[in-house]
Amino acid sequence: MNMEETIANYKEDFDLFPTANDKLEYIFDLGKRHTTLPEEEKNEATFVQGCASAAWLVGECQDEKLILRGEGTSEMAKGMITLLMDIFGNRPADEILNFDPAKLQDLGIIELLSPVRQQSLEAFLKMVYAYAQKCKEGN
Repeated sequence: MNMEETIANYKEDFDLFPTANDKLEYIFDLGKRHTTLPEEEKNEATFVQGCASAAWLVGECQDEKLILRGEGTSEMAKGMITLLMDIFGNRPADEILNFDPAKLQDLGIIELLSPVRQQSLEAFLKMVYAYAQKCKEGN
């Protein structure tokens, strides 16, 4: 399944919920699958600068794919990180770099995020694309 198909699947899920609160609750539920990082991986290099709550993102290139692991401290961060790692994680760097992040609007949830949370999303995406670029360059 490619990134656009993953987004389409999530959109189907979000479309099942009639209200904004129900959709946000679904994001919180996604956070229940959230993983944590070892303490040594939570550092300045992995810290998501500009995120509304403390969050870290680790990106590693394995077999020409970008593997993402992350941790957030708030329920919203945990859910959004889980969602975004499902979309962007375990993908070839070129697929990520060729993906237009504006397509995330198709999910129908970005507008539910406060301006601060939208900035958090942008900060997360900036790190993902930087990791993907490093992966493509073989670093």
